[in-house]
Amino acid sequence: MTTYARRLGLFSATMAVAGGIIGGGIFRTPATVAQRVGSTRLILVAWGLGGLIALIGAFCFGELGYRRPKAGGGYVYLRETWGPLPAFLYGWALLLVIATGAIAAVSVTFANYALALAGLPESLTVPLAVAAIVVLAGINYVGVKPAAVTQNIFTVLKLAALAALIGAAVFVVSPPVPLATLGVTATGPVALLPTAVALGAALVPILFTYGGWQQTNFIAEEIVEPERNLPRALVLGVVIVVVVYVLANIAYLNVLGPAGLAASTAPAADVMHALLGPAAGKVIAAGIAVSTFGFLNLVILVTPRVLQAMAADGVFFPRLAALHPTYRTPTAAILVLAGWSIVLTLNSKFAQLVDYVAFGDWIFFGLTVAGLFVYRARERRAGVTLPAGAFRVPGYPYTPALFVVAAVLVVASSVGANPKNAAIGTGLLLLGVPVYWYWRTRRIVTQ
Repeated sequence: MTTYARRLGLFSATMAVAGGIIGGGIFRTPATVAQRVGSTRLILVAWGLGGLIALIGAFCFGELGYRRPKAGGGYVYLRETWGPLPAFLYGWALLLVIATGAIAAVSVTFANYALALAGLPESLTVPLAVAAIVVLAGINYVGVKPAAVTQNIFTVLKLAALAALIGAAVFVVSPPVPLATLGVTATGPVALLPTAVALGAALVPILFTYGGWQQTNFIAEEIVEPERNLPRALVLGVVIVVVVYVLANIAYLNVLGPAGLAASTAPAADVMHALLGPAAGKVIAAGIAVSTFGFLNLVILVTPRVLQAMAADGVFFPRLAALHPTYRTPTAAILVLAGWSIVLTLNSKFAQLVDYVAFGDWIFFGLTVAGLFVYRARERRAGVTLPAGAFRVPGYPYTPALFVVAAVLVVASSVGANPKNAAIGTGLLLLGVPVYWYWRTRRIVTQ
């Protein structure tokens, strides 16, 4: 029986974590955050708080990965703690829209910026987006190592692009925004309750921008010494991104100020235009193209492992359970993921589908982290203890509880902002229930 090959070391796993977080959000979200909190100090506090929550999540998934270093990550944890139906619905949501919709959206974003960089017409956007999906699916088809090398290259490039933006904005701009002004607001003194409400509102887009680190758990069986390297990679990767994101916001503020950042529709482009003039367009287009291409590769790399795990459990197409005997990758699952992503890319209304179920990702985030309480309770009842040196979440049970509360906040805010979309998204997720029972019944009949 063909198994996954452990070919990814700590560096590749860390780059997967960072690459799974950094997409296009950091180039747009800071403006939304500035609109909601209004001062330099609160903007940085919000990004720091969001980074802390993401780091707690990384610690939680580190312990989960230590306990169950299996392909499929969150799907496996949900199955073992909350049962096979919630786990299936997670995989269903990933395939239906969450992962495939992200692939469609990011491929189109990549194509838009790549064409602008090359000076080619916008009519080529969809063909180039589809071509990007096909090329990356092909790379992932022939092995996890080529996919990881691609990921490493593009993650390093996107970090370098952000470092260049940060360096230019923080160290070149003269005079810089003095640290003494960090308490100045655009609207006067800040009252405690309105400030807390504003921070809560700002955290929603921030946490979406920090999302993605959990995807590395999907490829746990392909990481060398996953019990040791997966938790390290999660923590290192998230720390790198938190530092970069906070510094990027300092860069935006240094050039635009809080009011300018809040008024900007494309803060990274505005910063680079202020620094470089007309040449800024190509610089920022290159940075975003690199960033989105790397993110696209990461999603295509990791998500098929969830589909393969579902098929191996007998609740999805059996063909998807097989690994290629030579490449040792879930090739059928890769083709299904790429195929459905292309269908969504060709459908101009795919962005609506993404909006419908975006909140669903955080439902499963919260459930997965809450599964830690289930694992530990079972251990206590059975009198089982993890070995010395086992990776454990610091600050348990308070830190996982804080993350679950943050997940509830994101979901509640998303539902409150657009109840209609949330209702439609819930309906799309629940469509997976009859699909699950079909495959479950079929498995029982064939046994």
